[in-house]
Amino acid sequence: MKNKSKIQAVIAGLILFVNVAAAHAGVPLNNVEGVGGIAFNPLAYTAGTPFDKTEKTESGFSIKDVVAKPQFGFWRIRLNDVKADWTTVGVATTFLDRLEVSYGNETIAQNGADNIHKNNVGLKGLLLKENAFDTKWVPAVAVGTIYKDTSYHTTGDVKDHGFDYYAVATKLIPDVLTRPVLISGGIRSTDARSTGVYGFGTKRKLAGFGNIDVILPGNVAVGFEYEQGAGVKGWKNANYYDAHVAWLANKNLTLVAAYVNTGDSKHNGVADHKIGLGDGFVLSAQYAF
Repeated sequence: MKNKSKIQAVIAGLILFVNVAAAHAGVPLNNVEGVGGIAFNPLAYTAGTPFDKTEKTESGFSIKDVVAKPQFGFWRIRLNDVKADWTTVGVATTFLDRLEVSYGNETIAQNGADNIHKNNVGLKGLLLKENAFDTKWVPAVAVGTIYKDTSYHTTGDVKDHGFDYYAVATKLIPDVLTRPVLISGGIRSTDARSTGVYGFGTKRKLAGFGNIDVILPGNVAVGFEYEQGAGVKGWKNANYYDAHVAWLANKNLTLVAAYVNTGDSKHNGVADHKIGLGDGFVLSAQYAF
C-alpha cells in the first residue's frame, strides 16, 4: 500500500502542472541506456526526427535522406534505499529510416563508494514498420543489441563488458475507450548484473519486458513499465517496474516523472534472494531536434 500511495502521488502531482500544448514530441525517448524506448525498455520505434524531404538538391540526393535529426535524453534516478544517485545522458539517431544508433553514459554515485561509470552502445534494426502492408493492426517489429562496459572492479569469471540482445514489437492502438494506447513487449538475452553496472557473467538468460502507455488530453502520457529480472549465473536480478507520467510539452521537449522499484535491497544473506537496489523517484528531460 505504501508503494501504491507513492505512485498515485507522482501521477497526481505532475498532472496539476500540465497545460495543453499545440504539438508534441512523442516516443521513443532515450531510455537510461540511451536506446530509443521508455525508461528501462526499448521500443520497436527508432529514435530521431526525419528531416523535411520536400526540398531536393539538384542532384536529387541529400544527407537528409540518410540520417534523421538526433535526440537527447537525461535521466536522474534517486534510489533512497541504497543512497545512490543514478544519472544518464543518452543520444540516438536513425539511418535510412531503419537502423538506430545510440549511446548512453551512466554514472552511479553511492555514499561511501567510488562512482561507477557504465557505457552503452546500441544498434537497433527496424524489421517491420507499424501498419505495414496497408493494414491497421501490424505492430512495428525490431531487433537490437547493446554493448555495455562498466568501471566496477570485477574479479574471477565476472567480466567488465558484455552484450544484450533483444526483439521487441510495439503498436499504437488509436482508440481504446476514446484514448490512444501504446503497447509494447519483447524478450531480452542478457548476462548482466543489475543491467551491467556490477559486471557480466558467463551464462546468458532470457527475460521478458513490456510497456503500456495511455495518451491523455493535454499531451500527457501515463504508463507502466516492467522488466523481468534474469537469474544469470551467480546473480539473481530482481524484477524492475516503474509508473511514469510524461508531459509532451512541444514538438521538441518531453518531461518525465516516475516512481521506480528495482527490487528489495535488503538480502539478509539469503542465497536465493533476488538482488535489487530498492525504490525511488525519477526525473527525465528529453529533447528531439
